[in-house]
Amino acid sequence: MRDAADALHISQPTLSRALARIERQVGVPLFDRVNHRLQLNDYGRIMLEHTRRSLTELHSAGERIAALRNPESGTVRLGFLHSLASWFVPEIIRVFRESAPRVNFALNQAPSEAIEAMLARGEIDVAVIGPRPAADEFDWYELYVERLCLAVPESHPLAGRATIRIADASDNAFIMLRRPFGLRKLVDELFAAAGVVPQIVFETIEIPTLEGLVAAGFGVAVVPSPRPTKETEGVRYVPLDDVGAFRPIGLAWPVGREPSPVVTRFLAFLANRGQEGA
Repeated sequence: MRDAADALHISQPTLSRALARIERQVGVPLFDRVNHRLQLNDYGRIMLEHTRRSLTELHSAGERIAALRNPESGTVRLGFLHSLASWFVPEIIRVFRESAPRVNFALNQAPSEAIEAMLARGEIDVAVIGPRPAADEFDWYELYVERLCLAVPESHPLAGRATIRIADASDNAFIMLRRPFGLRKLVDELFAAAGVVPQIVFETIEIPTLEGLVAAGFGVAVVPSPRPTKETEGVRYVPLDDVGAFRPIGLAWPVGREPSPVVTRFLAFLANRGQEGA
């Protein structure tokens, strides 16, 4: 209790009275005393969850009011995948700010599952992710589609193939992204559809790590088809012929939550860019 009071810059009695007042309002104790320390109980955890949500909504309301007063400024809270961090996201921010220099960005880079959770909690306004979220609580606008490839060392027997099916590579050691990355989910589905149980020798969180280990001859990997300027030296990318060997990339935002003017402007910009070809 003393540490919490110090962090809030108030006295311990003041904090105790505030907590007691909240407990009287809800009609239940929110804490249990364990070894002379207070710990949240089940009631307290429910209160904490809703309090955090309320504070997020209050912050969002303030940002929307500020943006409405001055639509040329404001903050876009953007979530995006690790695999889009080195080229797509920096590029769209650069181009957007050429016409909207007073707009700021609060960026969050994470796997799809974590980004969806942030969207649901109201911690970000919009996300650039793939594949499309399964939950119906998000709106979706597809920007472009990436073909999936088998990345192999340039000296690999499969390196000269024009295309390949995942089953044809089943006797290779695979390097994979960890779960719950969205790309890992797609790759797992490809293996399941082909009736293949992959021999996984390593799991990582970054596609460049996959490609670097492939170049070193450590194994093969399923990755999105790279842009020519992003191909890793020593790696050959063989397009997959399997049904579903694609990763759609698009915009996701919460259903029923009206975006601020600056977020609406950013969404329109991205939709336009998607139509022109990302």
